[in-house]
Amino acid sequence: MTTEVPAPPADDTLALTMRRFRRMSVVGGRDLPRVPLDQLPPGPRWPALVQTVALMRFRHQLHPWLHRRYGDAFTLNLVPGGRPLVLFTSPEATKEIFAGDPEVFHAGRGNAILGPIMGEHSLLLQDSADHHRARKLLMPAFLGHALRGYRSLVAEVAAAEVAGWREGETFRALERMNALTLEVILRVVFGVTDESRLARLRPAVNQTVEISPAILLGWAYPRLQRLGPWRRTVDNQVELDRLMYAEIRERRAAHDLAERTDVLSRLLSVHDDDGENGLSDVELRDQLVTLLLAGHETTASALSWALAEIGRDPDLRARARRAADEGDDAWLEAALKESMRLHPIIPMVVRTLMKPATVGGRDLPAGTTVGPSIIVSHQRDESFPDPDVFRPERFLGPAAQTPPLNVWIPFGGGVRRCIGAGFSLMEGVEVLRAVFRQYDVTAVGTDVPKVRNITSVPRRGARIRVRARAPR
Repeated sequence: MTTEVPAPPADDTLALTMRRFRRMSVVGGRDLPRVPLDQLPPGPRWPALVQTVALMRFRHQLHPWLHRRYGDAFTLNLVPGGRPLVLFTSPEATKEIFAGDPEVFHAGRGNAILGPIMGEHSLLLQDSADHHRARKLLMPAFLGHALRGYRSLVAEVAAAEVAGWREGETFRALERMNALTLEVILRVVFGVTDESRLARLRPAVNQTVEISPAILLGWAYPRLQRLGPWRRTVDNQVELDRLMYAEIRERRAAHDLAERTDVLSRLLSVHDDDGENGLSDVELRDQLVTLLLAGHETTASALSWALAEIGRDPDLRARARRAADEGDDAWLEAALKESMRLHPIIPMVVRTLMKPATVGGRDLPAGTTVGPSIIVSHQRDESFPDPDVFRPERFLGPAAQTPPLNVWIPFGGGVRRCIGAGFSLMEGVEVLRAVFRQYDVTAVGTDVPKVRNITSVPRRGARIRVRARAPR
């Protein structure tokens, strides 16, 4: 997946960024064997470029269509290099993939398209011992005690956002939720509170998030990095890296590091079991960008859909207001989970086989990328009766145990389940509480998903109208 490039000096940001782009520009791994399509489940025979564009731009229509046509397993042939992707839709196959030997089922290979932005040390791109070490170092920052410490900061950011809304105002929920979750990332994860620094970071972060699938695909072709939008993406990465490395270096020297509770400060304090090796500046940068991309727009999109869905139904609006007033976090969390089910933010979770393996009763050769379709999984009638209906009660009481981990999978599963899952749900609950304590929310019009970078967001921004609640 990487091409060896000599390491530049630690303070040369431009060289560090360009080295990362060169090392991580090979998507899928050219060192893997070619996989004959006749050894794989059936799939469309369109040109690989057409299949790739269809997967990246029209995923919400493509996955169900492929499932109807080819059954519980189907193959797509993707560029660059004709690397095949086999998607599965049954819970049994999903369980096998998530429980697969991590030495055989490599996630880093399957996520390689994100390499130029996230970097080789990203938790999403590492495998085997490297992944185990990184996860062990990062996990304490996302366990229960740490989450309880972040909650008040998230609530403060959410309250400040909601306080700026105006009576009777109509706006795109996605825009406001993106702004809110970005503040959470910058303040709670990065630990930045100085407004001048926040003002420099916000545009660089937004330009990183708001990229099209064409930019992602273009990273596989290094020559494109000199042209137009790809060049601007690289330039923005240099600027974001400069700001982040400066923050990391300054934070290392902070006299109050032990008292700080933000994620960056916690990560600066972790070490291997021998107490010797912590995370380098480059490792920290890669993990922070991973947390940014995995936890910013994903949570914003889920919140936007939740507000729109609740805003369509007077009974749900009343239930949300009551939950906010009574501290019913379980219902608010269930609403967020149901939003993630009905409107999947990412389409699939993938692994690349380093050795032949059997998945869903099919013998697959090394080099095949496999994964469950989240889109189809979340629409299975057997698991979610009336799957097109927004029903938070699916995730309450005994029903909360009904959808097994291998059916509701917005955070993946197995040893690679997203370490930020708890943080995302906590953040979502605090935001929904802040909104419904102050406002009644009504959806304006309908909406459908569109693809932006690797995530799906409401095409029209999930437009809502807010009206202040009467004093309680």
